[in-house]
Amino acid sequence: MDVKFQDTQANTTEKLNSTKQLFDSKPTVTFSVAEAVVKILGDMGVQYAFGVSGGAIAPVWAALHQSSIQVLHFRHEAGAAFAAIEAHFASDRPVVVFTTTGPGITNALTGLLAARWEGAKVILVSASTSAPQRGRWACQETSTYTMPSAGIFTSGQIFHYATTLESSDELTEVSRRLALGLGQPGGFVAHISIPTNIQTSSLKTSLPRVTVSHSVATASEETIAKCVRLLSEGHFAIWVGFGARGAAKEIRQLAERTGAAVMCSPRGKGIFPENHPQFVGVTGFGGHKSVFKYMQEQHPRRVLVLGTRLGEPTSFWSPAMIPTRGFLHVDIDPEIPGTAYPSTETFAIHSDVEIFLKNLLKNLTESTGRSRTIVLPRFERDVIKPRAAGRVRPELLMNVIQQVIVDGSDAVVMAESGNSFAWVIHLLRFTTPNRYRISNGFGSMGHFVTGVVGAALARNGKAVAIVGDGAMLMNSEVNTAVKYQVPAVWIVLNDGRYNICQQGMAYLGFNQVDATIPQADFVKIAQGMGAEGIRVERESDVQAALEKAIAANGPFVVDVIIDPTQIPPSESRNQSLILQGATNY
Repeated sequence: MDVKFQDTQANTTEKLNSTKQLFDSKPTVTFSVAEAVVKILGDMGVQYAFGVSGGAIAPVWAALHQSSIQVLHFRHEAGAAFAAIEAHFASDRPVVVFTTTGPGITNALTGLLAARWEGAKVILVSASTSAPQRGRWACQETSTYTMPSAGIFTSGQIFHYATTLESSDELTEVSRRLALGLGQPGGFVAHISIPTNIQTSSLKTSLPRVTVSHSVATASEETIAKCVRLLSEGHFAIWVGFGARGAAKEIRQLAERTGAAVMCSPRGKGIFPENHPQFVGVTGFGGHKSVFKYMQEQHPRRVLVLGTRLGEPTSFWSPAMIPTRGFLHVDIDPEIPGTAYPSTETFAIHSDVEIFLKNLLKNLTESTGRSRTIVLPRFERDVIKPRAAGRVRPELLMNVIQQVIVDGSDAVVMAESGNSFAWVIHLLRFTTPNRYRISNGFGSMGHFVTGVVGAALARNGKAVAIVGDGAMLMNSEVNTAVKYQVPAVWIVLNDGRYNICQQGMAYLGFNQVDATIPQADFVKIAQGMGAEGIRVERESDVQAALEKAIAANGPFVVDVIIDPTQIPPSESRNQSLILQGATNY
């Protein structure tokens, strides 16, 4: 692997290791540990807590209700965790998930792993069995006698920081570690487990006050100078990922000053306007052939990668995406550059993307990247008119979603794993950042069926989830949205099957499989929970249904009976599986 790392400087607005911890000399109020933990979380910027109650977590749950933190009681812990992820991205604040012992914790783990993959800031607060009762088969006992400790109650692959709070004396250190993690760039997923008897115990020391100081990784002057030199050697392209979402203005300035072509990862749509003449398309899953056309015909000397891992969903590790002289890869995680293409020359820059680009722009010459005039290929979406008969084609549905929701409102659009996000990635076009969300790394079904509730709540406005019927049956929080009157909208692609599985298996040569499911009536289900809904069976009715949904004040379900024979743009994923050996041919 040829990965060249340049020395970096980690400048901070305030050094985290010098964060001041102040203590009241004589506390005037007696806090329980539960109240103290909730107070600390509120002081760290937490506005929302999502979870499911239980006897063992009762003191913390009660303290949350008595605080300034808004508490939402969900129907499943995984749904609460997915909603917390999207509330974080909508508000840019840490979000708490609370669970009781045993299955409360394990139910939440899928959502918390997704939080780790997505780079969200989420803090799990759970209960555990009190020390005197451990090993005695307490109800839902949560201890080393009944549950694995490594990974769930210790720092590791799930949690950046995890601990069991066994005494109020440990609160100072727990507070310091939380503040340190929340101040770091990127995601931070923590787990604070509190035995039930400790929750109700009185604080023995003064309540710690911890200031969250945010650190920023910045590239050195020598690194910036080398980047300018490398980019000046010939025309280059810019590959934009989700990690560059805070640098939309600077990316556009760089592209327009240099004439560079711009492409984006599936999660990076909208950071650079998709209607811009320099945008060549989306890479990876559901992406556009115009990107490969550009790489094969224009042969950029280098590609400047901004905030993407370049993993399988973004690149499929395709050799066609390798520029002639390699990558310049900017990321806040120094371990990411070079991992996707280990044999390709990579100049790694450990930096916040926005700060890097601001410094780069100050040092660019007028001629950087403009060695020749390039005619850029573009992806053009077909115009599809409604047909009189037959089920709704997904392509037609996406065209109307573009018109009514993307162009006609300010709603954030979220796409569930499966055929739903294949159609969305390929066909919807976004021109501003923070209007669009998918999860194609961890890719858990049910993420946005429930995450849409957190997003709509935190942004205090419409959020629209485009989901499959399988996901909608798996993990729905419509009932939660009804309780709190959250203006979430679900557009269900209802074809009576796990169609990405059915179609994918056929592509791989496994034809004797059955991924069909009894076709549900999601309007009746929604109405049974107190939400509004409308069923769409004809293409001519799609627009009116979406207009009604976007105008609704409360939660709304649009149940669209789609044509299951339409093949989504997921061939690249199937080809990648074939290369990995998943084929019957």
